[in-house]
Amino acid sequence: MTSFSLTVKKLIHSRFLPSLWSGTLLGLSFPSYPFIHLELLAWVALVPLLLSFQRDEPVGEFFRRVYLSMLLFCTISLWWVSLATLPGGVLTIIAQAFFLTLPLLGFYALKRLAGFRYALFALPFLWVAWEWLYMQQDLSLGWLTLGNSQSALSFMIQYADLTGVWGISFWLLSFNILVLLAVTGNRREVILSVSAMVMMIALPLLYSTALFYQESPSERDIAKLRITLIQPDIDPHKKWGIQHSSDIMERYYQLTGRAVRENRPELVIWPETAIPFYILDSPYAADLLSLRSSLRRWNTALLTGYSDIVRYPEGSLPRSDNPGKFDTALRQPYETYNASMLLVPGERPPQIYRKMRLVPFAERVPYVEYLPWLGNFTFSLAGISSWGRGSESTVMELPSARYGKVLTANIICYESIFPGLVTGFVRKGAQFLTLVTNDGWYSTSYGPYQHLAIGRIRCIENRRAMARCANTGLTVFIDKFGRITAELPWWQELTLTADVPLESRLTFYTRNPDLLPKVASVISVVLIGVAFFRRGKR
Repeated sequence: MTSFSLTVKKLIHSRFLPSLWSGTLLGLSFPSYPFIHLELLAWVALVPLLLSFQRDEPVGEFFRRVYLSMLLFCTISLWWVSLATLPGGVLTIIAQAFFLTLPLLGFYALKRLAGFRYALFALPFLWVAWEWLYMQQDLSLGWLTLGNSQSALSFMIQYADLTGVWGISFWLLSFNILVLLAVTGNRREVILSVSAMVMMIALPLLYSTALFYQESPSERDIAKLRITLIQPDIDPHKKWGIQHSSDIMERYYQLTGRAVRENRPELVIWPETAIPFYILDSPYAADLLSLRSSLRRWNTALLTGYSDIVRYPEGSLPRSDNPGKFDTALRQPYETYNASMLLVPGERPPQIYRKMRLVPFAERVPYVEYLPWLGNFTFSLAGISSWGRGSESTVMELPSARYGKVLTANIICYESIFPGLVTGFVRKGAQFLTLVTNDGWYSTSYGPYQHLAIGRIRCIENRRAMARCANTGLTVFIDKFGRITAELPWWQELTLTADVPLESRLTFYTRNPDLLPKVASVISVVLIGVAFFRRGKR
């Protein structure tokens, strides 16, 4: 027996070694610092675990081994969350490991019903269906969708404009299974598996090559909007005190005034919660007047994150999906939001978007609208706790001297993780994407780089450029192919200006964002039904 065969046999019969290998490889495959590229590990990361599934074992033992693997995966990928909130970070890792275990429990059930090979065939469908279903509910973090591991490998994943991130996940699961068959199969299976792997590598590369070749001649003629991003480099833990508000606004005014004089943009963007007080509330009318005066002087539009408040008449209640708060001094209910607004010179009312997907337990406790007492379990960060949830994907209209009305979508921070949400904006007419964020909570960990990398997939899926404005970095411009075209170093007070292409065409994925996961869900149900039927006949 060869040394390779001995290694395979050892993995099959080892108790926890496969779990440790797979968990480590999965964790390392996710984006980290830009000089580290280990994406290819995801192509084989599940092989040790899948090899060990060939032996029979009780479901409890199976669960412990899979959970250990997913716990290690989550710890390596998400440890940086604990820099913002240690209890929240620990809870996030423990919970996400459990949710990632569920599709493999489905694999176990199918193996018991119909055999190992049958379960292998079903696994990519089960996994993608579960990833999509999981992302539909409030408790979902959504960060560790398997396809996100390839977000920095942009030349290989251009087919996401057809399949979305779901197709990347399906591709990775299928490739891992082919590697397994090449390792354990007979000669015919080895030849077929290797041939299929070659095709799975060649086809995405050919698609990307054809795409870049086709698009490059037309880039010179496309309409472009000049945008300036303001990176103020403000400590997120200190900015929420009202005594700091005037200093913060003065910093923005100085940075913006200088950038406007030098670059003459049509749109200026400030980051998430750049204005850390309720500037549209009546007590801050003077602050709003000062901001509008600056806009007239700059003669440019401003898109900025801010804290929003909606007050309700005495005796009324907030919307049913927001439990609301109560102002004892004014004796009236109210709700606060993490929001953004587009202001243009003149007296037009601001166009407002309120964040719809909120970070579980940090910004909003899931299902608090049904059980208000759950609000006591929030892991509050400075200045952000118990936000209300927005309900409308607002597409903002920007008047342009050159192009008339330009439509844009503003994504707030964590929302860039959700492909369906971003696609909804594009289907409503957004010609480019903006993202405002504040990743300063995570210090110099690779969390901000991971967040940036995942957002690049949204550009590929929808073929929309993105202007990403961050408080402390990473402030960048991304093109419709997911490539970073201009960027600022993090933790520095700087501005960045670029011309952003405007697009109107819709990709196949944008028109059909849930097609692949819905098909995978139907096929999963059919495969489960067939497995039960076969078991019944036996």
